[in-house]
Amino acid sequence: MATKDHGPVAPERRDPHGRRGTTVQLAALLLFLAGSALVALLGSQATITNVDGWYASASKAPWSPPNWVFGPVWTLLYTAMAVAAWLVWRRQAPPARSTGTQIPATRTALTVYGVQLALNLAWTPVFFGLYPALGTAALWLALAIILALALAVAATVLCFGPISRAAGLLMLPYLSWVVFAASLNLWAAVNN
Repeated sequence: MATKDHGPVAPERRDPHGRRGTTVQLAALLLFLAGSALVALLGSQATITNVDGWYASASKAPWSPPNWVFGPVWTLLYTAMAVAAWLVWRRQAPPARSTGTQIPATRTALTVYGVQLALNLAWTPVFFGLYPALGTAALWLALAIILALALAVAATVLCFGPISRAAGLLMLPYLSWVVFAASLNLWAAVNN
């Protein structure tokens, strides 16, 4: 194949398993990392303004870690989530059948991943940002969101695992943390 001005165009390289070329893979990894960073940044906006406000004097669960723990933990979790999604994304149909599109299981897995990411993004502004306006009702609404998030993350693990075992395993600490965070949310809703 030749183009008018640039000479021959090499086809995109794929390895024997149908995965995309290194440049495309690196760009995709960076996009998944950027997506996670954006969700983290947007969520932090509600946290920053309220963690030293109403939350500082709120009744917290006795097992609640100090506030400084949350930033590093979430950074690791968002990074692991992005890498897991990238590992799933890079699994493509075998070259003999490849149409340049993702196999249905991969598409479904990444859709479920997107749903959990949206729920993740929704939880922080509801829990931290709406409490000053809605009081305890915001904490109960946040609990409903985080329970849905836990189910969506569990579904993501189940979708990712058969496609990439490493991706499924990378999501397990996140699932554990979300369940832990749900226990903190429940305590806050009952006691504030």
